[in-house]
Amino acid sequence: MKRDNDLGTVHKILDAGFSNVPQPLDAEKPKYYVPRNPFATPAYYPHEPSGQFANPALFSKFDVDTLFYIFYYCQGTYLQYLAASELKKQSWRFHKQYLTWFQRANEPQQITDEYEQGVYLYFDWEGSWCQRRKSDFRFEYERLS
Repeated sequence: MKRDNDLGTVHKILDAGFSNVPQPLDAEKPKYYVPRNPFATPAYYPHEPSGQFANPALFSKFDVDTLFYIFYYCQGTYLQYLAASELKKQSWRFHKQYLTWFQRANEPQQITDEYEQGVYLYFDWEGSWCQRRKSDFRFEYERLS
């Protein structure tokens, strides 16, 4: 292709390249829930979570949905760490790429040193806040947290 004779093709190629340029929104961090108190509350009402909730033995009594709520809405806290620890005890595994929790629904169909493939349950925290089933999912160990 000669540049002088085929400028129309060059322009089409350049236009196609610009259509895939990252947008400013692609670089923004995800916006997480930040609790705010829109109403003034009396001084006797607690403004911080009670210290009794930071007891690891208490987390073993929580429902799975409660653990997911604590994990996703108490980010960067000791409570999030305790929720993650309890989820791991209950055979849930965190996927770093999808930022969600997975659990084997049954034994994987294929297991290698790099991945396992099979049917998994995952927690849909962005959509409908429920557990969903993912068939023929390939879980790569390097994405495991």
